[in-house]
Amino acid sequence: MRWLAHLIAGPTLWALVFSLVYGAHGWACAAQISPEGLGAAGRMMLVSLWVLGLIAFIPLLRIAPTGPHLRHKLPRAATWIGLGATVFTLFPVVAITSC
Repeated sequence: MRWLAHLIAGPTLWALVFSLVYGAHGWACAAQISPEGLGAAGRMMLVSLWVLGLIAFIPLLRIAPTGPHLRHKLPRAATWIGLGATVFTLFPVVAITSC
């Protein structure tokens, strides 16, 4: 069971960060923080959530099992996949200020 938890930790963290960032983006647009887009406060909030999400992958990579066998490589690969997905799927949201 612990192996399964390690295996799904990276994609689960990606899903959590993805939901938080997109939810915050929707809230900021609905609250109309700035009429022309998100504004500085909205962008700062999105970038902060994104960076905190990226930092949350560090402990996952540290506790991921290491070894030559596939049962050790799969959880580590899943964590790297979650990190890569967090970088590439959320970068446009934090970089573009439009609603």
